[in-house]
Amino acid sequence: MFAALTVFLEVLLVGISIAFVILSFHWYFMVVYKLDNAGWARAPHAQQKNGTGSWADRSPLHDAACYGRVLALKTLLDQGACANLSTIDSVTPLHEACLGGHAVCAKMLISAGAQVNARNIDGSTPLCDACSRGSVSCINLLLSHGAEVNPSLITASPLHEAVLRGHQECVDILIENGARIEHTDCHHGTPLHVACVRGHVDCAKSLLLAGANPNATKNHETPLHYAAQNNYTAVIQVLVEHGANITALNQNGKRALHLTAEDSEARQLLFYVEGHVESLKQLCRLTIRQSVGAGRLEYLSSLKLPDLMLNFLCHR
Repeated sequence: MFAALTVFLEVLLVGISIAFVILSFHWYFMVVYKLDNAGWARAPHAQQKNGTGSWADRSPLHDAACYGRVLALKTLLDQGACANLSTIDSVTPLHEACLGGHAVCAKMLISAGAQVNARNIDGSTPLCDACSRGSVSCINLLLSHGAEVNPSLITASPLHEAVLRGHQECVDILIENGARIEHTDCHHGTPLHVACVRGHVDCAKSLLLAGANPNATKNHETPLHYAAQNNYTAVIQVLVEHGANITALNQNGKRALHLTAEDSEARQLLFYVEGHVESLKQLCRLTIRQSVGAGRLEYLSSLKLPDLMLNFLCHR
């Protein structure tokens, strides 16, 4: 008798719990429905009168832009979806399209009024995302529609993003459009520091040819220090050719040579460089380029000098 009563009470308790859960869900959806009808809850594609977009956790528009679904994106925009709809972390569909390298989607969004300089929660713009992806078509599209090549950031600039992933063609485009090659990121230092940390020798060349300072410091570390400790001999060679100071000391009083691994190629190269005097030809090239100045190096090729000399001065 007692056992049967116990079982009955347990079943009753389970039934009450299930009923409570069902009623809770019913109450929740009723409240959301009423708020939505009253205008308190924003639908995913609700468009504000000021045209700057509205909040959505993530919308079909974001997904279409992210995965390059052109037809779906066009349908949503034609139905009135806001091109500037942003997620809770301020990511817009244009951010998604550029991060995915979907230039056609990006063009459709811009035509629908998407803001080309919109910032996400980290401060990154669509151009930062396009550079991270290495999408030349997206970069050119954004720049042609007024994207800022030097947005006010203390973190990674578009140039930093391109260098981080070794996208040399993107680096060249940004430099041609006025990217600041000495912009310092609070985490990475200058773009040249980034190239030397990652071992992207082609990006390092582009930056140095544009006049990047080979002796810029981040916490007293020069690009050469980073290249040496990572055993990037090709990067070391390029830095030395452009005037890197091989005797510069870091905050611990160590030269680049001291940071190399024993018997590494980087150590052998730096031993050789430290033990040999620069050629007069190399010293002349460094002096001329420094005299011309970083901001005017692009005009070197217009000097009335023999082709052989011009090619040498321009590191061709």
